[in-house]
Amino acid sequence: MAEVINMPKMSDTMTEGVIVSWLKNVGDDIKPGDILAEVETDKATMELENFVKGTLLHIGIPAGGSVPVDALIAIVGQKGEDISALLNAPAASALAEPKQEAKEEVATAEVATVVASEPSNVGSDSRIKASPLAKSLAKEKGIDLTAVAGSGDNGRIVKKDIENYTPAAKASTNSVSLPQIVAQESHTEVAVSQMRKVIARRLSESKHTAPHFYLTMSINMDKTIAARKQMNEYSDVKISVNDIIVKAVALSLRKNPAANSSWLGDKIRYNNHIHIGVAVAIEDGLIVPVVKFADNKSLAHISTEVKQLAEKAKSKKLQPNEFEGNTFTISNLGMFGIDEFTAIINPPDACILAVGAAKETVVAENGQMKIAQIMKVTLSCDHRVVDGAVGSAFLVTLRDLLENPVKMLV
Repeated sequence: MAEVINMPKMSDTMTEGVIVSWLKNVGDDIKPGDILAEVETDKATMELENFVKGTLLHIGIPAGGSVPVDALIAIVGQKGEDISALLNAPAASALAEPKQEAKEEVATAEVATVVASEPSNVGSDSRIKASPLAKSLAKEKGIDLTAVAGSGDNGRIVKKDIENYTPAAKASTNSVSLPQIVAQESHTEVAVSQMRKVIARRLSESKHTAPHFYLTMSINMDKTIAARKQMNEYSDVKISVNDIIVKAVALSLRKNPAANSSWLGDKIRYNNHIHIGVAVAIEDGLIVPVVKFADNKSLAHISTEVKQLAEKAKSKKLQPNEFEGNTFTISNLGMFGIDEFTAIINPPDACILAVGAAKETVVAENGQMKIAQIMKVTLSCDHRVVDGAVGSAFLVTLRDLLENPVKMLV
């Protein structure tokens, strides 16, 4: 019994297809796997594969014509079989005459397989015959079609010929044999920890509800680095650059209290106390232990407290009162060699300071070029609370203290 072949939907957005060329003629015996035609979709030119056995009894649309998806394009059956009922069926009305421009391009479509005029390895034909899909694949893979033997009708090169093509080895003194790498894709999935869930929720809320803006400043750290070296010659506790930054931030907030604030929805809280949160990376994520009343503590005190809090954080022994109550947060990635970055505000703070590495940089001073240790800091501000002028004033004070650390002592 004869079967109708309709235009298949070859892509998710395809609504019609253009028959570029028929690879079988009426009267040809065909079998499953044979390529009937080349079809141009909205995304590519593809080969139309046959899935029935029999004789091609009818071609419903000539090369160059376009038809909508599911329209009749061919009929396959037994030789001599009457197919008038199929042709007169309502579904046959879906057949579309080729568009005028398509008719004009039929001649072009018929010779679309000609890609070279040089003699080829395909019989005595002086043209290289290949399907558009085969041409596209060959171009993508960098394969010379003159070196490919075609398995299609009359030696025509089809998709599988390109996929199965193995170039002949060429003798070369410069050739290098690459070792075969045997590898297997794999991945590991782990359940999200409660800490990571809280981090995700809080920072997502912060990023999506607080209108962030960013202020970046470069600070000459030469005097701070020199001062730290002298301090550590006398201090029983090793003071880090980060400890000095914590102290400088605390003193800067004392002079710029508007940056030491929080957004509470229907009111703004301006904190009189200064509690500095110091971000610490731990195995499960990130936690922010808090140095309370940091502006009133010595550098040695701050250094000792930060070390103790960090150790407790990494061993998961922090108590709630040790990671709550921050009014301002510092995130320092300078020890990892990060030049600069922006941080997401840590609620309920209105600001967070991202600290990069101090690096040797060529700077101009009094008309002369010199090398200086320059550190970049970026202040993330909640624009509902802190305006640009407030954030800028804070950074100016911070730069002044770090470029002249003796001022922290008076």
